[in-house]
Amino acid sequence: MQYKKINNLLGWLCFVIASITYILTLEPSVSFWDCGEFISCAFRLQVAHQPGYPLFAMLGKFFSLLSFGNNAKVPYFTNMGSALASGATIMFLFWTITALAKKLVPATEDENDKTRTILIMGAGLVGALAFTYTDTFWFSAVETIVFALSALCTSIVFWAILKWDAHADEPGADKWLIFIAYVIGLSIGIHLLNLLTIPAISLVYYFRRAKTITVKSALLAFLVSLVILVLVQFGIRQWTIQLSAYFDLFFVNTLGMGFGTGSIFFFLLLIGFLVGGIVYSIKSSKPVLNLAFLCVAFIYFGYSSFVYIPIRATANTNLDNSHPDNAFTLNGYLNRIQYGETPLLTGPYFDAKVIDQTDGATLYRKGATKYEITGKKQNYVYDHTTFFPRVYSTEGQDPQFYRQWLQMGETDAPTFVDNIKFFLSWQSYQMYIRYFLWNFAGRVNDMDGQQQTGGFKGYADGDWTTGILDGTKHLPKTLLNDRTYTPLFALPLILGLLGLWYHFQQKKRDALIVALLWFFTGLAIVVYVNQPSVQPRERDYSYVGSFYAFAIWIGLGVIALAEILRKKINAKTAAYTATLICLLTVPTVLAAEEWKAHDRSTKMMAHDMAYNYLMSCPPNAILFTYGDNDTYCVWYDQEVENIRPDVRIVNLSLFTGDWYIRQMQRKMNDADALPITMPFDKYKDGVRDGIFYKDAKIPGSVEVKDVFDFISSDDPRTMVTYQSGESSNYLPTKNFKITVNHDDVIKNNVVPASKVSLIADTMKWKFTSNYIMKDNLAMLDILAHNNWKRPICFAITVGNENLIGLQPYLYKEGFVYHLMPLKVDTAAKDQSEKVNSMVMYNNLMNKFKFGQIKTAKYLDHESTTMFYPVMITTFLDLIQTLIDEGHNDLALNVLHKYEEVLPDLSVDMRITGSKFFMAHAAYKLNDIKLATKYTNSINDFVKDQLDYCYYQLQNNTNMFSSRDVQSGIQLIYSLSDDAKTYHQTALYNKLEAEIKDYSTKFAPLFSNK
Repeated sequence: MQYKKINNLLGWLCFVIASITYILTLEPSVSFWDCGEFISCAFRLQVAHQPGYPLFAMLGKFFSLLSFGNNAKVPYFTNMGSALASGATIMFLFWTITALAKKLVPATEDENDKTRTILIMGAGLVGALAFTYTDTFWFSAVETIVFALSALCTSIVFWAILKWDAHADEPGADKWLIFIAYVIGLSIGIHLLNLLTIPAISLVYYFRRAKTITVKSALLAFLVSLVILVLVQFGIRQWTIQLSAYFDLFFVNTLGMGFGTGSIFFFLLLIGFLVGGIVYSIKSSKPVLNLAFLCVAFIYFGYSSFVYIPIRATANTNLDNSHPDNAFTLNGYLNRIQYGETPLLTGPYFDAKVIDQTDGATLYRKGATKYEITGKKQNYVYDHTTFFPRVYSTEGQDPQFYRQWLQMGETDAPTFVDNIKFFLSWQSYQMYIRYFLWNFAGRVNDMDGQQQTGGFKGYADGDWTTGILDGTKHLPKTLLNDRTYTPLFALPLILGLLGLWYHFQQKKRDALIVALLWFFTGLAIVVYVNQPSVQPRERDYSYVGSFYAFAIWIGLGVIALAEILRKKINAKTAAYTATLICLLTVPTVLAAEEWKAHDRSTKMMAHDMAYNYLMSCPPNAILFTYGDNDTYCVWYDQEVENIRPDVRIVNLSLFTGDWYIRQMQRKMNDADALPITMPFDKYKDGVRDGIFYKDAKIPGSVEVKDVFDFISSDDPRTMVTYQSGESSNYLPTKNFKITVNHDDVIKNNVVPASKVSLIADTMKWKFTSNYIMKDNLAMLDILAHNNWKRPICFAITVGNENLIGLQPYLYKEGFVYHLMPLKVDTAAKDQSEKVNSMVMYNNLMNKFKFGQIKTAKYLDHESTTMFYPVMITTFLDLIQTLIDEGHNDLALNVLHKYEEVLPDLSVDMRITGSKFFMAHAAYKLNDIKLATKYTNSINDFVKDQLDYCYYQLQNNTNMFSSRDVQSGIQLIYSLSDDAKTYHQTALYNKLEAEIKDYSTKFAPLFSNK
């Protein structure tokens, strides 16, 4: 069989194997994080968060149509889109490896040299199939996320440049370069990671076209490649929209024309310039200039998918992030201005003080007939700065994290050495190399490990491991039995390093190109992103391009191994042996270890938690959420499956935007507009962005409506004038109240009939912040004017700081708090544990779904560490309330429901501590069998952890956790007390013996206290 036919068939075989793998392990519904938003935006062609993913949305829409009207199947098919894209990535990786391997294995006079073909194809199969089963790539392949399609674009353009390289001397070969430009343009509508292939692509062009190659000319070619990258990233992607915005400003504000006319004129000029350049280059016989103009034109063709954004924003879709319906808003949207700017070359240290500020560029917003000035961008001058700032952020806990990570004292000033230490130890190692080793050495578990270090000394959650020495470390059984414990014995890493070494030995130029791809899609991102501190989640998906590049060397490692074997055996046997050994030790081991940690085929947690949020709400409720995982999945349930369309979802993290408040003032689905009375001019960008507290010494509490009227008034008497001469509103008091109209509360069924007698005459509370942002302003507007017509609810995952002090009036009714004007329960130790018991009982027993959490083959980090404890607490609060109210029979029903639907997961000491209260409740309800079961489960986990702590205490005090020891022993004490109280003598004796044993083992720890 011809080489070309074998190469094509095996490439398609890799596609089939990978695609089947991903389809078998697909998550059948929505996943956590951005997936719910992406599916919703694809299904209804809406506008996602910055910088927009228009082509991804349109492709997602295509796959959603395969559901043929069964909306519950929409995510399955959009997830399948990721699976097929990932399968195609593996196919192109195979062809990329064989193209490089073909250049690496010397040709012979025999055109049908089977040994050479076997070696090349073996390299392709091993490298492609190894990458198929890597942790990071597989994770994105089974959910609706941009990184699968982004990886496909990367694989296509890198394969295409090798295709061009192979045919560069043939007529028409430059069509491959134009094709690459088009795919790069298209990829911008998916994700920007693909742009980082430009330096490697440029170097391939240089090596192929340069007449003489020198170090000096190669460095110059590299610098040119960086210029091209900058021109595409900033010139085409950013400055194009920015220039169109200023054209529009001139046409609208100066010439008095309509919005958009200037932008249209600018794009006509741009098209004319490109067409003119192409025509000129043809007439003047300038092929290089012609190629340049064609490449730029085709990048713009691909980039034109972004026309989708203002078109759909103008349509006022339900999800319409930032409402980018004009050039200025679109420019800010594409540049992600809401996320702020990160210093790269120069910037402050985290302890730097602002000593001056200057006005920067003028900021504009779209007004009624003209663009209006909202202010000036502020540029700050600091008392001390540094080159290459890494420890720069003053936000939140960032300064404290820097000090903790770098082991700095509270008064120590950061230095440039600290900069470099943080760059190397946290940004480079912890937030890249650790991820790299996850994929090619092995992974301890899927817990968040951003702040933890273990390495060779022992295990730490979220760390990497080879598994080779783990048996000597007395690791906890709960870790070794965890589905996400995936030791790879460093086999992919070893083979990849062997391939890297051999590639540089034999083909330095090709190896340098792969190395550039690896660097720019890996460490270059680390430098550019300059992550300040702990992220909301692990960021390994950002570096999948560099893992792809390393997989090329894994494939080439087969050739290196064959070359080593060839010194002992004949070439044909060496080729077969190397291929077989590598297939068995790398892709096979990866598949066997990683499958259990990626099979999401039975997981429904994200869908069902969102369902429970919605079903917890009374009819026509207003539901406040905050984070991605308590919002995006809820959006999906509403927007795609039409679950509870009467509930109005308000994401508080977006509520600070004027565009979002404005959206809340119109009907959405079956939910009426929010009772926000402010006209847009009262809260538009630049107006009341922040209202600071200035105590006016007002006695007592003030009606919320009066406070709202005061801080939203344009009357100069309600404002304070600053030294700059500017005036603004201020908050005169933090003591709020709402006088309760009993008739309205009863008429609107705000409280259950059993609690009517507890309705308060007045709700009083203290606002918890020193300033009011737009979200607080809008919330006060709602509280002042709702008049109990619509239920107000908060997701139980909303932080206390976002509840603005309303906790005394919030009652759990499932997975939300319901605001009810009841007399404050002063006996409640924790205001967050108050329960509207009968409503919550009905919701939990009859309405909720539990995501197949008890039977799912795999549960992700969010399921086990965020929502599993939330479920435990929800059951516990209801059980305890029912017991306190004398409904032991109902409490027992809830306990048995918990046993029926929730698994017994051993996650960490914190969650195990919560489970103790479930065992305690079982004892109180006289279900001794269940109490004993829970007690033994808790005890087994605690013993496992304490035994490991004792091993660490003896061998490595740096890894020792005194907190775990104290928590564990305290738990055994508590279990022992319950066993004694409820006459479980044998169990009590066992636990007492353990207490004595561990007290002796850890005596040195307690004696030092």
